[in-house]
Amino acid sequence: MKLISAVIKPFKLDEVREALSGVGVQGITVTEVKGFGRQRGHTELYRGAEYVVDFLPKVKVEAAVDEVLLDRAIEAIEKSARTGKIGDGKIFVFDLSQVIRIRTGETGKDAL
Repeated sequence: MKLISAVIKPFKLDEVREALSGVGVQGITVTEVKGFGRQRGHTELYRGAEYVVDFLPKVKVEAAVDEVLLDRAIEAIEKSARTGKIGDGKIFVFDLSQVIRIRTGETGKDAL
């Protein structure tokens, strides 16, 4: 079992959700986050004053998947989140040692 954690542009969330559903991912967790990478933020103008926005708004999408779905899920995120411009985001993959469904007590793949 693997945990996919992807940081993407907020306006790409619906496309990523649909793409993951299309490859068989049954559930995701979405968190609004802020951060920066190579973009290093940007400058904005507010009431005539210029200021630097260091942390840009992003969305973090997490999905626990069986290893059988891993490559298809990663590919789905890549294709649906890509704009071709700087700041498209990152995908991280972690090993999951155990998953437990709280309601039923199911563990492992059955809990997904």
